[in-house]
Amino acid sequence: MRRALHAEWTKMRTLASTFWLLLAAAALTVAVSAAAAAAARCPSGDCALDPAKISLTGIYLGQAVVAVMAVMVISGEYGTGMIRLTLTATPGRLSVLAAKAAVITCLILATGAVAVITSLLAGRLILPGHGIGPSHGYPALSAADGPVLRAAVGSVLYLALIALLSLGAAAALREAAAAIGAVLGLLYLFPIVAAVSGSAGLARHLQQIGPMTAGLAIQATTSLSSLPISPWVGLGVVGAWAAGALLLGGLALRLRDV
Repeated sequence: MRRALHAEWTKMRTLASTFWLLLAAAALTVAVSAAAAAAARCPSGDCALDPAKISLTGIYLGQAVVAVMAVMVISGEYGTGMIRLTLTATPGRLSVLAAKAAVITCLILATGAVAVITSLLAGRLILPGHGIGPSHGYPALSAADGPVLRAAVGSVLYLALIALLSLGAAAALREAAAAIGAVLGLLYLFPIVAAVSGSAGLARHLQQIGPMTAGLAIQATTSLSSLPISPWVGLGVVGAWAAGALLLGGLALRLRDV
């Protein structure tokens, strides 16, 4: 396993695309979060807004870059034919998948932490000027506040789980376009279908099982009783999706010739 980890880490750090995709994920997350904070307004100070959730809006788009990067970790090797060399060097196919999962998880956790901290800092600086701050009855965004800390840590974990979900899908489907399409469809179609379903009960159920709608409940710090699913349970739903995808990907990798 150590050799597999070293090999995967070497491949990751020597690919220029790794740095650029990680930078893009962090930059997009922060930029969209800052834009959302700049667009939020509450002149009267009595709006039902969640400062932490507004400040972490960028996760909605940053996750797409994370998904693409995780898919390319394995689909890129299928595209170039390098997967044959990888599996020859490390015959234990599940060890290969586990090593890829470990390396991509560490990279996304580090990148996600930087993106989330910076996004919350941007929100802390921008939101008070728009009527969403202590002077209008809103708590200041601080990691010392339990709900904000949970939203921050949960958002980082959410990104890591999306990476694992994407890696599993790529291992199962091999083709990058198919895997990216499947993951992005899984993430973004559930809320769209829920919005147009016309049934409150069905919409709530879809929000409870959809990986994005369930997982991002972790960001809520206010009005928790109105959520379709509790924050940590929602993150558990994403974990179940990721575990299922990895299981399917591991089986496909083990049963196929390549």
